[in-house]
Amino acid sequence: MEPRSTNGPLLFEPFVLRNLVLPNRVVVSPMSTYGAQEGYADDFHLVHLGRFALGGAGLVMMEATAVQRHGRGTDGCLGIWLDGHVQGLRRITTFLHRHGSKAGLQLGHSGPKASTQRPWHGGGPLGVEDAVRRREYAWEPLSASATPVDEASPTPRPLDEAGMDILVEDWCVAARRAAEAGFDVLELHFAHGYLLHAFLSPLTNQRGDDYGGPLENRMRLPLRIARAVREVFPEDRPVLVRISAVDGMDIGWSIDDSVELARRLAAIGIDAITCSSGGVKLPKGHVLVSRDPGFQIPFAERIRRETGVPTVAVGMIRSAEQAEGILREGRADLIALAREMLFNPNWAGQAALELEGSRGWRWWPETFRWWLERRARQLAPRPRP
Repeated sequence: MEPRSTNGPLLFEPFVLRNLVLPNRVVVSPMSTYGAQEGYADDFHLVHLGRFALGGAGLVMMEATAVQRHGRGTDGCLGIWLDGHVQGLRRITTFLHRHGSKAGLQLGHSGPKASTQRPWHGGGPLGVEDAVRRREYAWEPLSASATPVDEASPTPRPLDEAGMDILVEDWCVAARRAAEAGFDVLELHFAHGYLLHAFLSPLTNQRGDDYGGPLENRMRLPLRIARAVREVFPEDRPVLVRISAVDGMDIGWSIDDSVELARRLAAIGIDAITCSSGGVKLPKGHVLVSRDPGFQIPFAERIRRETGVPTVAVGMIRSAEQAEGILREGRADLIALAREMLFNPNWAGQAALELEGSRGWRWWPETFRWWLERRARQLAPRPRP
């Protein structure tokens, strides 16, 4: 694909996926907040996510939401394994739609990274102290193989074929609930060492059956789930997949593998790929050098170029100028921000003012805009007499 040329900033041009028209290219990336009780979304999640719609983002993604109760990473993770979860989620999508944003939900299963403490409680495996102090009780994690995350973590139980059948059905039921809750977009979590990434990566998949060994086998369950979800989620609404484009430097899952996976996902009907990286514990010297601005953009660029599949760029994207440059150079189609949005929920509206000048006020709610435009005029430098 060639770099784009247009008069206005691409960041604030619409983008179409199936029948969905995103008002701009700014995506709020899924960010786990560990604030749920038994998987239920509450007022915290409404206010937390609602800020981003008021701030002008085109697509607001909800954090990783477990398709099974034991698929949660922590006791505070959101869930969609019960019909009762739908009502709280629908409150959020209704608010996002009212204020001009599209609503997305990331479906996931933590696999070998399940049954852990919240980060501020240590982030390790749940133990006796967690049960005594917080009534958070450990449960058995699942994975592709009996390969623990690290030496301190419990050995997960390998998922058998009966368990896979149940898992596929639970992903489908979750997708139907997501549609009922009003989500415009789904993102399937295939990244960061969680269950489906654990099947994809040769570092965590040591199986000897049809779900292990060659790339074709390791992709089998993730592709099966993607196909099943695509079939049950409304045809006019897009489904994305988030991948770890590489495990690390010259080890494990590679960018070549990701290109092949993206081609297979596109053939199923997946609409875009979000290009992240990492998530599996690696030997020294193989860890991806990260946290440089835009360090994952080359992955989005290559997948987009070689497969024609739209990609979402994510990872240390901070400025409007940087985001606009990624789009103009044809390196990705959408720009996702996470911690930068936490720091500044109005990032999209602020970026619009930087790139569009006074026209950028159109991305601010009228209830804010009138006052802020007036304030801007009052603060503008006055010409000297």
